[in-house]
Amino acid sequence: MTDEWRGWQEAAETALYGDGGFYRSPEGPAGHFRTSVHASPLYARAVARLLVETARELDTGPVDLVDLGAGRGELLTGVLAALPAAGGAGLTVRAYAVELAGRPPGLDPRIEWCAEPPPRVHGLLFANEWLDNVPTEVAETDADGVARYVLVRTEDGTERLGEPVTGADAEWLRRWWPSAGPGSRAEIGRPRDEAWARAVATLAGGLAVAVDYAHVREARPPFGTLTGFRAGREVRPVPDGSCDLTSHVALDACAAAGSGAGAPPELLSQREALRRLGVSGERPPLALASADPAGYVRALASAGEAAELTARGGLGDFGWLMQRRG
Repeated sequence: MTDEWRGWQEAAETALYGDGGFYRSPEGPAGHFRTSVHASPLYARAVARLLVETARELDTGPVDLVDLGAGRGELLTGVLAALPAAGGAGLTVRAYAVELAGRPPGLDPRIEWCAEPPPRVHGLLFANEWLDNVPTEVAETDADGVARYVLVRTEDGTERLGEPVTGADAEWLRRWWPSAGPGSRAEIGRPRDEAWARAVATLAGGLAVAVDYAHVREARPPFGTLTGFRAGREVRPVPDGSCDLTSHVALDACAAAGSGAGAPPELLSQREALRRLGVSGERPPLALASADPAGYVRALASAGEAAELTARGGLGDFGWLMQRRG
């Protein structure tokens, strides 16, 4: 890293994915923050049910499962283990972990490790907290009402305003994130739109799902959401490779970018999506406590995990973008 001024997209790209970048570290994302995948095995079971449903809709032989931003393969490992209980006994699954970091030792040999999603996928493409780590430029409106790129010093995260936003970035802001006045900020989500459109294009038939903390045009945060995470704590975003750099996703813009073929995209909350897939935070009936005490304890623990995954103000507020093709 050098003490130079860069746009946030370039700075974050280097800090996250360059040599020695945050996502190249051996501990992986799980060493720094807890996603739905790490919160409960119920999440992987829900994805397994979704894979089984997708396979039935396609009515083909082997089905593909692609995990974009696979971390260390935790989700794929959980889905493969959960398939029999999810109605997928006997289902042949070709599993692909798409991740820039190296393959972790001891990973299930059924999982193919790759840097890019495979082409012509028939099945389920799943991106859990992937789009928020696609770096974007940051814009700030100056005192004259002009949107300008925010430049950042890689050494310490100090910022200053750069040139006015023009071209495709300016068009994106006008359509998806209009200025809220001087001092307001926005993350220019165009790279995420393009990344999602490319990912969906690899799907020849089936379902593509993106899950992330998100916002829509009618409720954009006026000062943006760029932040950092390190060792489970939110920290000041500094693009020096020492922390995760993330911001909420304009998931409605991604939906529009990836909707070139197939059914119209669907946007819903994680709470709604998981309940469709049988994940509920309802407590078990008290009668079970006397009839089957051990079963009651297991059901109570499961209900607690489900409640965390679907909680308002927490993981349940994540957005799910679902796009079918073929």
